[in-house]
Amino acid sequence: MADAASQVLLGSGLTALSQPLMYVKVLVQVGYEPLPPTLGRNMFGRQVYQLPGLFAYAKHIMKIDGRAGLFKGLTPRLCSGAIGTIVHSQVLQRYQEADQEEEPGASLKEPVSSLEQVIKETSREMVARSAATLVTHPFHVITLRCMVQFIGRETKYSGIFSPFVTIYREEGILGFFAGLVPRLLGDVLSLWLCNMLAYLINTYALENGVGPCSIVLVAAQGVGPGGKRSSGGLRGDPLSPGRSHLHWAWPTLPFVCYSPNAWPGSLS
Repeated sequence: MADAASQVLLGSGLTALSQPLMYVKVLVQVGYEPLPPTLGRNMFGRQVYQLPGLFAYAKHIMKIDGRAGLFKGLTPRLCSGAIGTIVHSQVLQRYQEADQEEEPGASLKEPVSSLEQVIKETSREMVARSAATLVTHPFHVITLRCMVQFIGRETKYSGIFSPFVTIYREEGILGFFAGLVPRLLGDVLSLWLCNMLAYLINTYALENGVGPCSIVLVAAQGVGPGGKRSSGGLRGDPLSPGRSHLHWAWPTLPFVCYSPNAWPGSLS
């Protein structure tokens, strides 16, 4: 529990620091272009028109809403990260407890192949991440709507509790889970693709099965020598509403890599 608490605290700090980046990213993704393109040069030295960069967008937001405007949607995002971290760690902890209960008869079982181990660990991570995503998706929806309402200068999703009332009144319970299916599919597909790719690289591309690549991939999941693994760790969120910038805690970077010759027992 102390480990989860430290992850929540660390994640909260990282989330707060990355909030302006997340805010600008979301506005760009929805096609908001308040500033005209400027004349600049590309990597080949040719003059081209370029859209404003991160700092230009940030200055534009600050001009209208001040510095505090860069942190719109931070509160529900913090709630999403904290709750997701706890759910993710609890699900993995239940799996670990189930493994410990089965250990007395483990010696009678046949050895598990590396591929089976990868599939087992990836399946568990998929369940943990999916559970965390399902529980925190309402906060994710509110976070995005808080940010996007900047475009139309709306205030209907401002506040702590009023967004919940607004969404429930206008869309019902299903409104809190808008966009859940593509988000889950994206998480699951990226997790399995990355883990299978990491397994193939460690098994067939590396001569001895251990190298900088395998160590980095295993370390990304919080696995260290001796088999100790954190229940959360850093996640790539995504700048995703889930997944691929340096965000925090619950869904971790999409690697549950297993290297046959890496630290023995590291994924047990």
